[in-house]
Amino acid sequence: MKEQVSRLREALSNDVLKSVYHRIARRYDFQHGLITAWTDQKARKMLINNAVTAGDHILDCGSGTGTTGIMAALKAGPDGSVTFFDLSDDMLRVAERKADREGLQGRISFQTGDMVRLSYDDDSFDVVLSTFSLCPLYDPHKGALELYRVTRPGGKIGIAHSTEPESKIVRWLADRVEDIAWHFPLLSMGCRSVSVKSALQKAGGKVVLSRNMGFPLWPFHVFIVQKPAI
Repeated sequence: MKEQVSRLREALSNDVLKSVYHRIARRYDFQHGLITAWTDQKARKMLINNAVTAGDHILDCGSGTGTTGIMAALKAGPDGSVTFFDLSDDMLRVAERKADREGLQGRISFQTGDMVRLSYDDDSFDVVLSTFSLCPLYDPHKGALELYRVTRPGGKIGIAHSTEPESKIVRWLADRVEDIAWHFPLLSMGCRSVSVKSALQKAGGKVVLSRNMGFPLWPFHVFIVQKPAI
């Protein structure tokens, strides 16, 4: 599948993003679902169903309020574990409350930090997930390569991120809407179209799933890359 390369908007700073997520943390799930016409959940389920197996040790990078990570923890079962990693303490607090309601205490850990500079060792996780968290990064390519670095040989990286509409007319309309939305960070959440699959392929990854889906004005690319086994 050919990747669409957008007019990349300048990323919001981490400080601005922290402020945005501080204010929207409790409504993030509803807001993101509404903007994507609730197709974000389909993307998450697709990645979990095709990347996660029982007993996996998983990193949910840019985990936000934990929707993807909780799904992954339930699929991995009692022998698995999930690390929730996010820039925002406020988003992680929401994630922790949701995980507690699912009875996942002891199988989930939480850490804040910058996705572009992960503190984990190489080859640390069986599966690394990033759903709608590369879109706001100031360096999406470097962030994606960090995901690849911390995935063990033979492991999988599952990603969903915003991409451009394939139709030129729809793309033009989406750009005009985003020109307005970009002035309101609480609405845009810093999300813009990115393109990172080719960077992971150049690093040696093999694409095992690739699909565009979502609302026509704001589609997203869903794909899984497998890191070669040694």
